[in-house]
Parts: sequence; structure tokens; C-alpha cells
Amino acid sequence: MNLHEYQAKAVLRAFDITTPRGVVVTEAAACAAAAVELGGDAWVIKAQVHAGGRGKAGGVKLCRSVDELAAAAQSLLGRRLVTYQNAPEGQPVTQVLIEETLPIARELYLSITVDRAAERIGLVASASGGMDIEAVAQATPEQILRESVNPVTGLMDYQARNIAFGLGLAGEQVAACVRLLKTCYRLFVEKDLALLEINPLVVTTEGRLVPLDCKMAVDDNALYRQKALAELNDLTQLDAKEAEAHAHQVNYIALNGNIGCMVNGAGLAMATMDLIQLSGGRPANFLDVGGGATAQSVAEAFRIILADANVQAVLINIFGGIVRCDLIADGIIQAVQEVGVTIPVIVRLEGTNAEAGRARLAASGLAIIAANDLNEAAQIAVNAALESAK
Repeated sequence: MNLHEYQAKAVLRAFDITTPRGVVVTEAAACAAAAVELGGDAWVIKAQVHAGGRGKAGGVKLCRSVDELAAAAQSLLGRRLVTYQNAPEGQPVTQVLIEETLPIARELYLSITVDRAAERIGLVASASGGMDIEAVAQATPEQILRESVNPVTGLMDYQARNIAFGLGLAGEQVAACVRLLKTCYRLFVEKDLALLEINPLVVTTEGRLVPLDCKMAVDDNALYRQKALAELNDLTQLDAKEAEAHAHQVNYIALNGNIGCMVNGAGLAMATMDLIQLSGGRPANFLDVGGGATAQSVAEAFRIILADANVQAVLINIFGGIVRCDLIADGIIQAVQEVGVTIPVIVRLEGTNAEAGRARLAASGLAIIAANDLNEAAQIAVNAALESAK
């Protein structure tokens, strides 16, 4: 689950990490009061969306008058901001963050994430922070600093100093960087984060280290114990179908293809999508109904898939381990009858009660195409989608 920048900075401040002073507004008329509250003669306005690349997309602007600030807010609020991370639809801007400006001497990069290969938390930093950090990582990877944290000892002082020295910091800045890194690591662990990215981490002309921007992603599996953070979830930032799936506790991610997928198990879902692609098709979504799928959850998943106007065929691939294939068949029949499906539905059932499930589908009298194996199912789905598109 992603947080907005202003929400992430509030978490930083709760851990005594200083951030620029800012005010969140939802209408341009509130900009004048925000400018008075912050003081100064220049402000930065930032669109609040769950995507990177805002600066290059016009979502971050420097304003030198209240009129300019209000005009910038008017141009951002109520529109969809499209960046390289959320193209082509973009995401809606319902609020903007107005912040004081700081005198910047340098821009650095810092992130903490889970290194799944090493099975540890990893720190990544660079002296070349800012909007082009991805290009830096590709063109000059030697400028990227890394430290892997032993979960038994936690982040050690010497590791934090290695980062500080690698960033070209000296004197009191080294001690300040060590404190910042250790606090960020503690925050990462205590709040069950999957990502904490500060870009840029600026060095002001006074020598202070200040997070100018911050992204936080919370591990969805830990939201049950991070209830305060879970309440910050902005479902307007999700695809409408993803938001509906979230409400029904279905794992769904919208894609740009034309073959809807319903599978139980993330690994099997990925394999199903790969086979669709290899067969010449394009998956329209990732959808995992989970190991404990019920007829009702399958019916809801079906409705979510069919809400995508691009879907021209649906491939259902169920392996019955914990879940029973006959119950899945009941859900499929229920959904097809209730929704009034007019596109081909291809079903492959294997595992617990698979024979009973196939028998129920056959006896339903509905236009459901049965497949004996996954390769056959993928090819039938691709061909059916091509026919539907004619």
C-alpha cells in the first residue's frame, strides 16, 4: 500500500525527522491562506498521486507569487496526472502539497527496501539524487552505494558511516547522516515498510540534511497490525476495478490486454499470463482468487474482470488443492448467469473435485468451453479473443 508524499512526511516527522513545512489543500482558493501560513515569497506545489516522475510530468512547480500558486493549483486539481509510471491513464489529483522552499546546495538519493535475493533489508544511496536517478543507475552504476543489513544486528554505525562518506559528507554532516539512516531503518522495521525512498535528500546551504521528497510503501501483509497506516489508503489512486477488488479482498491488477484471467495462486497466475503471451495473446489482468476461494468470491472476481471493456475472452485456471473445483464451478455458473456474459469463457479445472466441477459446468447449459490442460486453454482463449474482436 502506497502513501502520499504528505502522509509519508508526517510519518517521518513522527520519528523526529525534519521535513519542509507544508500545507495540503484541495481547492485553489485555499492557496493564499497556505502561503501566508508558510511565509516567504516562493513556494513549491506538488500534485499528490501514487506515482513517480511527477516533476517531469508537470506535477511539481515552483511558484513565486500567490496568483501563480493559485493558478498552478487550479491546473493540477481535478485532472489526471500522467507520468511514465502510471501511463497511459494517469491518476486523479484531488489534493496538492504546498511547501516552503529551501536553499539547496546538493541533492542526494537514499532508499531502504527489501532485498529478496539476500533475504535482508538493503540501503541504496547515491550522491547524484534528483529526477534522473534512474539514468544514473543505468549509465554509472558505480555511483550507487549499497549496504545490506544483518537482521540480528540491525544497521551498524560503520555501515551508516560508509554511506555518509560515500555521499561526500564531512564533519557534523556525517553524524547527522548516521542518525538519519538509523532512524529511517528503525522506521522501516517498526512500520512494516516495503519501500522508503527519499529523493532528493538535500544538503542545504546551511549544511542541514532534509528529505525534500519521500515515498513510502507499506507491506500489504502487515496492514492488519499497521491499522493507522491502513486508514491512510487512498483508493482513488487505484484503477476502479482494483479498488473494487480490494473491497472484496481479491488480488487484482489491471493490465492492457484483452484476455481476462482468473486463477488461484499467484505463481499459477503468473504462469497463466506467460502462457497467454507465448500463445500470441495479451492478458488483461492479474487476478488471484486465493487458496480459500468461495463461489461468492469467484462471482465477484468475474464481475471485476468483465468490468474491463477491453476483455474479449476469459480464461479461468483453477488447481484444486485447498479450494474445491466444484465450488469454483458453482461460482462460475453463478457469475455467468447473473452478469449475462456474452464473451467466450474458457475453463481449466484440475485437482480436488475437478471431475465434479467439470460435470457441473457441462450440466449448466451455458456456453463455457472446457480445456483439458493449460496449454490448450491458453490457445483456445487466444483464438476466442481474436474471433470476438472481429
